[in-house]
Amino acid sequence: MTQPAILYLDPFSGIAGDMFVGALLDLGLDLARLHHELAKLNLGGYQLSARRVQRGGISAMKFDVQIDNAGHQHRTLTDIRNILEAAPLSEKVKNQSLKVFTKLAEAEGKIHNMPAEQVHFHEVGAIDSIVDTVGACVGMELLGIETLWCGPVALGSGGFVKCEHGLLPVPVPATAELMRGWPLRQTPVEKELTTPTGAALVAALATPQPVLPPLTIEKIGYGAGTREEQSVPNVLRAIIAHAPANPSPRGRGENNIGTEAGATSDTILEIRANIDDAAPEVLGYLAESLLAAGVLDVFFTAIQMKKSRPATMVTVLAEEHQLDAVAALLFREGSTFGLRYERQARLKLARQIKTVQTPFGEVRVKIGSWLGQVVSVHPEFDDCRARAKEKNVPLRQVIEAAKAAAR
Repeated sequence: MTQPAILYLDPFSGIAGDMFVGALLDLGLDLARLHHELAKLNLGGYQLSARRVQRGGISAMKFDVQIDNAGHQHRTLTDIRNILEAAPLSEKVKNQSLKVFTKLAEAEGKIHNMPAEQVHFHEVGAIDSIVDTVGACVGMELLGIETLWCGPVALGSGGFVKCEHGLLPVPVPATAELMRGWPLRQTPVEKELTTPTGAALVAALATPQPVLPPLTIEKIGYGAGTREEQSVPNVLRAIIAHAPANPSPRGRGENNIGTEAGATSDTILEIRANIDDAAPEVLGYLAESLLAAGVLDVFFTAIQMKKSRPATMVTVLAEEHQLDAVAALLFREGSTFGLRYERQARLKLARQIKTVQTPFGEVRVKIGSWLGQVVSVHPEFDDCRARAKEKNVPLRQVIEAAKAAAR
C-alpha cells in the first residue's frame, strides 16, 4: 500500500496563486477537470488557459485566468464564504479555500486595524484571485495530495508595487504579515516575488520545512510567473514525494518504533492549560476556535486544582509552527495565566484515501495499514452525511456500505 503523497513547495523565486496552479498542472493536473470543478463556483466571466513557457531556461506551465471585463469587484470575507458555501465542491476544498481567505482577511484586518469580516478584498477579491486560490485547493485534491510542506520563501525586496491603496513597499504589508515567523530566503531579485494570495496559501495550508526533509521524489513540476526575464528563473518548483519509513519532517532524528511495520513517525506539540473559571459554553467556544485555527485535536479533562477547586485541563495537539496561534487563543479565550507544552513523538499508520462506489454514490474512505494488513477502514463522515441526505437513508447504512465497498 503506497504512502500518502506529500507536496513539497520550493519557492526559491517566490509564490503566487497562478504559479501554484501552474505547478500542479505540470505535475499532471488535468485542466479540463480543474475547469469542471471551478465552474461550480458559479462566478462566470472568465476563461482558463495553460501553456508551456520558458523561464530562465526552465520549462514551466503558465496558468492564466482571462477576465471577460476589466472591472474588479470588491468582496468581503462573508461574500467569499457565501460563494464557497453555495458551490457543490467537496467539503475539504471549501474548508481549505475558506481557511486561506480567512488568513488573508486576518492579516489585512491587523494592518488596517479592523475586524477580519469588515475587510474589503481588492485584488484578492477579484475573480482571477478567487479562481487561483480555489484552483490550488481543487488541484491538490485531484492529485491526491494529503500533506503540504513548504521550504523557505523568497519574498523579493526593493521598490514598490501599485495596488488599490496606492504604492506599497515590497513585500507588501499583507504578505509580510502572513509570512511572519516563516523561514525566508534571500534573493537578488528586487521585485515582488510572493503575492498576498501565494503567502496566504502557504500560511494557511502548509507546514514549514527550513531544510529539505528526506523524501523519495516521484514527480517535479514548475509553475511559471508572469515576469519573463529576471536573474532568478521566475518559477515555483513543486515536488510530489513520499516520506521514507521515518520521515523526520523537521530534520530531527526520531526513533524507529513501529516504522518497520509500515507506519510513519513525526513530532507534534502537546499544549495544556488549566482553567477553573470558565462556563461550559465558553470552553465549547474555545474548542471550536482552536479547531477552526487548524490544530490537530482538542480535548478536555476534569481535574482538581489547589484549594480543592474543580477545573478543566485543556489539551491541544498541534504542529510546532502553530504554538503562537494556540497560545494566543488560550490566553484570549481561556482565561488561563499560563500553559505548558512539550514535543511528543507520534506514530501513524500507513494510510491512503480511496474513493469507493456504494449504492448511494461515491464515498472517500481512509484506510490504515500495519504490517501490510488493513487494520482500519474509516469512511469520510462528510461524504456519508451528504449521501444519506441525498438518498434519504440512515447515515449508518451509508457508513456500513462504504466500509463493505472498501474491504
